[in-house]
Amino acid sequence: LVVNHTSSEHEWFKAGIADRNSPYHDYYYWRKARLGGRLGGKPGGASSGKQDGRLGVKADGEPVGVSGGKQGGRLPNNWSSLFEGKAWEYNEQLDEYYLHLFAKKQPDLNMDNPLVREEVKKIMRFWLDLGIDGFREDVITFISKADGLPNDWLMPAARGIRHYNNGPRVHEYLGEFKRDVFDHYDCITIGEAPMMRPRLALSYIAEDGAKELDLMFHFQHMEADCLFTDFYPRPFSLRKLKRAFSRWQMHLNGKAWNTLYLENHDHPRSISRFGSEQYRVQSGKMLAASFLFQQGTPFIYQGQEIGMTNIALETIDEYKDVQTINEYKRRPRQAEAKKMALIHRASRESARTPMQWSSETSAGFSSGKPWFAVNPNYLDVNVASQAADSDSLLGFYRQALRLRKEKPALIWGDYREHCPLNGSIFAYERRFEGDRILVVCSFTEKPKRFKAPKGFDLSKGELLLSNYKDNLVEGNSFVARAYETRVYLFDGS
Repeated sequence: LVVNHTSSEHEWFKAGIADRNSPYHDYYYWRKARLGGRLGGKPGGASSGKQDGRLGVKADGEPVGVSGGKQGGRLPNNWSSLFEGKAWEYNEQLDEYYLHLFAKKQPDLNMDNPLVREEVKKIMRFWLDLGIDGFREDVITFISKADGLPNDWLMPAARGIRHYNNGPRVHEYLGEFKRDVFDHYDCITIGEAPMMRPRLALSYIAEDGAKELDLMFHFQHMEADCLFTDFYPRPFSLRKLKRAFSRWQMHLNGKAWNTLYLENHDHPRSISRFGSEQYRVQSGKMLAASFLFQQGTPFIYQGQEIGMTNIALETIDEYKDVQTINEYKRRPRQAEAKKMALIHRASRESARTPMQWSSETSAGFSSGKPWFAVNPNYLDVNVASQAADSDSLLGFYRQALRLRKEKPALIWGDYREHCPLNGSIFAYERRFEGDRILVVCSFTEKPKRFKAPKGFDLSKGELLLSNYKDNLVEGNSFVARAYETRVYLFDGS
């Protein structure tokens, strides 16, 4: 469910351009260019305020806008788009700018307008009446913008974000949707929230609060190999990944319910970034154990369960995603090979290749030509080749999910991390009603010795799941092989 913005080809948007007096005009944020130092237009509505100042003045580094095809003043504010350039796009027909926090073809809806909120409720009811089970609500914490859309001089990048991330009326609007719609249906609501932290998440999802949403998708653990976004890569840090995992586990325990994921449509494939394509099956199984057995609801993205990996197309012209293309364009002076290497590593379009069902044409996805390239490894990596093989990655996911349902400790158990400073091993336990389950995951191809934490005797533990055979234990420890994982059950306290 995307209600922060629509397409620029949406009937609402086109109607608001065709007639500025149409109610649809105020469904979006339209503003005249600023001619002086003051923002023209009413907050949350169409531009109608008095404007002053000198034409063409460029102050404090603000960009000069274009009005009526001529130099006509500054942009309505200095906010940046998260996808391309500034957050304002000029419309010559209206001689006004519209706000787009993302792509130019994704104008932001004006949620302050009660007519927009009623439209959103109609959309929600339409789908719920058809029988869907709920919504994943896209960037839902961005839907409320600060009154007046003020400039942002504190942020060197992503300017403006502090004026709309967890905006002033976001809880009011989410509460309204819950009261008027969701409370009348048996459904689930999951909010996607960039830059979310656990304490703030509780204001949305805490069981003893307003609980405007049931679950929250955050991105904190996805920053283990980048700075804020996949397109600003850094060396992978297991310690950073573990800190994020543990922080959310500890802060939400007993207060709210976690979401567990490593892949979705907005990120490259997890094996390619956190595991190893060389050890695709082993690292894919290890990554599965690393997140599936934490406390929360696991989300498995299509193809993750068979080990789909990043695609590496030769030229940018073969990509279709607006974010990917614009990130490429942002680096005009960078060498072509370096730019394409970044695209291959960071593009979310690697998660959008057609599902690999079989080794048939187009990976068995379609008898026609799919919308996007098929990863060439579909000949080996596909559902058909794994479905009957219990030792396959798909077989491992099935065993792991069955184990979750069989062991209450893996659902309700308290979480505790062990060896947090270890840069190669992630180990955690789940404890519930006398049962303890220890999960050990090696994030390296190099042999690494793991010594059982105090209170655990590996020789007395029951090995529930592993990705290797011959799981020897020596002196209450073992040497983890490349991307090895083991899951042990211990009875008693």
